Amino acid sequence: QVQLVESGGGLVQAGGSLRLSCAASGRAFGAYAMGWFRQAPGKEREFVAAINWSGGTTSYADSVKGRFTISRDNAKNTVYLQMNSLKPEDTAVYYCAAGISLRPNHYWGQGTQVTVSS
Repeated sequence: QVQLVESGGGLVQAGGSLRLSCAASGRAFGAYAMGWFRQAPGKEREFVAAINWSGGTTSYADSVKGRFTISRDNAKNTVYLQMNSLKPEDTAVYYCAAGISLRPNHYWGQGTQVTVSS
């Protein structure tokens, strides 16, 4: 079992930056791929970014490539999402996930709200 807790969300102006963190507890964090997903009001949850167990492979949605960076610190059992050049369309609840592929979906956090004002 893996428990995930996100933090770092908030309100930011367009063009600004935020860094989300996801702290994991439980078994074998370093064995899991980790990812971020988001869900805007009235829309389905969508993939944002993922990173493999070692940090050597990453994957991004086209909408965030070049603006967002995912990273992990296995010693701290934490995965990060650095979000730069934020746009109002990035407004959503952001969820952390753990799993065995680069679309991890086995364990989920409770989400953190990101709001980008224009």
